[in-house]
Amino acid sequence: MQLPDMNLLPALDALLREGSVAGAAAELQVSPSAMSRTLGRLRRVVGDPLLVPSGRGLALTPRARELQPQVQSALAGALTALRPPQPVELATLEREFMIRTNDSMAVSLGSALVAEVTRQAPGVRLRMLPEGDENISDLRTAIDLDLGPLPQPLPPDFRSSTLGHCRYVAVTRADAPFAARPLTAKRFAALPHITATRRGQTRTVVDEALAGLGLARDVLATVPTYMTACLFTLDTDALALVPEEFAHEAARTLPLTVLEIPLELPTVRVDQTWHIRVDTDPGHQWLRSLVARLYDEIKAGQAAR
Repeated sequence: MQLPDMNLLPALDALLREGSVAGAAAELQVSPSAMSRTLGRLRRVVGDPLLVPSGRGLALTPRARELQPQVQSALAGALTALRPPQPVELATLEREFMIRTNDSMAVSLGSALVAEVTRQAPGVRLRMLPEGDENISDLRTAIDLDLGPLPQPLPPDFRSSTLGHCRYVAVTRADAPFAARPLTAKRFAALPHITATRRGQTRTVVDEALAGLGLARDVLATVPTYMTACLFTLDTDALALVPEEFAHEAARTLPLTVLEIPLELPTVRVDQTWHIRVDTDPGHQWLRSLVARLYDEIKAGQAAR
């Protein structure tokens, strides 16, 4: 299907509103002769004279009057489609965001995020999905934002920003016999450990650091989530190794004590990742900036402890 010259649409709109060649020419800042030629082209395209002599002026034909609201609507739609994204109106925004993350980020960041979204944009709904054997390509279709580590390097159609770095700490039940004093490396290795891993891996950088000191640990159990690891410690003399942000949030509601791990361990980078399909979307930009701000506030609160 061959489309007509869409540049004729503004001229047709001006001619029908002004009812004269001179008036339309002045509005579009072209010469009357140029507008007269444009009217000739419009007559051929539409198959109707549109404007006909009437006394000293021109009159709209019935077809022209029929076209007038359609032309105005089409022009308004075209202008809306071609304008840059407008600032998001949070108070009236109605949208659902799919966020994939692990339970550490969901617990440490989730409640603050939900509260702030409810306050700023009551029509927005958050759908948090658990990490699993996820595929990064999910971000191209169903997932709006991923919080946490993803395989590097990212494909060129993905964007990512670093929220910060987290370190791991140990938690144990508050009344454990060793909970009241700092851990030594030897004592840390001697206690049973609960580790959170989706793939059941028992050896991590912790084991490498201990091996460098001539020590080894006993991994009593592996579990799929950090919260499960914390719950396992409540009836044992075991340590659960979890992200610091998560540990302090869990200790607010569970009888847990947070202990420093007496090893030099690398921090873990925390990213938020999205697909370029939503890179310039105002609503998504707001969500990303909100996540970044709340994460900074959580880290600042920890530093103040």
